Amino acid sequence: MALRVSRHPLVQHKLGLLRRQDTPPWVFRRLVHELTMLLIYEATDDLALRSETIATPLEPTDVKILSQRIGFAPILRAGLGMVEAALEMLPTADVRHLGMYRDHVTLSPIEYYQRLTGPPRADVYLILDPMLATGQSAVHAIELLERWGVSIVKFVGLIGSPEGADCVRAAFPNVDVHLAALDRQLNENGYIMPGLGDAGDRQFGTTS
Repeated sequence: MALRVSRHPLVQHKLGLLRRQDTPPWVFRRLVHELTMLLIYEATDDLALRSETIATPLEPTDVKILSQRIGFAPILRAGLGMVEAALEMLPTADVRHLGMYRDHVTLSPIEYYQRLTGPPRADVYLILDPMLATGQSAVHAIELLERWGVSIVKFVGLIGSPEGADCVRAAFPNVDVHLAALDRQLNENGYIMPGLGDAGDRQFGTTS
């Protein structure tokens, strides 16, 4: 597994604004959107290309076109805030929502929705979830996609914990993880420290 933590100045600046306790939900959502676009840019730097000859207004020329079909798998509900930004980068991508919530006692993911029917419509799927905390939801999402027949899976998130990264690495050493930050640790309730709180609640103005 390649763990890639962005060092881009814009990513770090926007992440600092995102972490602030007094950032209102509408600003929080906008920052998630902007960070997602930057992280998608970095997470797709190894996609395969093919050559194609096209006509410009002046003459034919050879250009590079993506040769791999791309898909996104947002983990509900917090991952919803990343989808629109991801589709701005790749508007023809396939989107497959994965509904999970975390049991607050066991911290294990409980799946309540997925429609992975028919053959996969993309060669590469990027799992979208702002927080990589225990890593169990990410592992379950990867299991679902690989069981469906997806050949290449990546995880794109905003903040991760060492425990979450280790969990994914142990289960799926072939899956790359792209983050804006790798924080210190999890607390006793499974929240990332220092983190930013509950990403879903902060996006939508609710409380857990």
